[in-house]
Amino acid sequence: MATQARIGHGSKFRVGDGASPEVFTAIAEVTSITPPSISRDVIDATNADSPDGWREHIPGLKDGGEVSIEGNFIPGGTGDQQLIVAQLDTFARSYQIEFPNSVIWDFKAFCTAYEPSAPFDDKMTFSATFKVSGKPKFVTDAETP
Repeated sequence: MATQARIGHGSKFRVGDGASPEVFTAIAEVTSITPPSISRDVIDATNADSPDGWREHIPGLKDGGEVSIEGNFIPGGTGDQQLIVAQLDTFARSYQIEFPNSVIWDFKAFCTAYEPSAPFDDKMTFSATFKVSGKPKFVTDAETP
């Protein structure tokens, strides 16, 4: 069977406006998106009766992790990066990552960091980190909220 691998070119990171119906704005000049890093806690349930002295574990709560983006920093540019900075003053809101095959990862999050960089010998860049709150959801383009 031939591979179904794709490159991420064409992916979009979008911010919801909180309205109903919600409208999403793609952040311009994004060069890299790291989707949610989903994990689950492990709870040690070992007790005095654990067989043969082996630790026992049970699954704990799930965590949506963090999302990070990187992009070209444009001082005084389109306002997209000011939109990201404004997220530092908000509670969790809706975000989306749209992949080139029209699948969307929809999640609630809040911005925890924004860091621009202006090196003397390379392009100016920014990075931003978002903490996911609740369960991220995959939707197709037809299901987009």
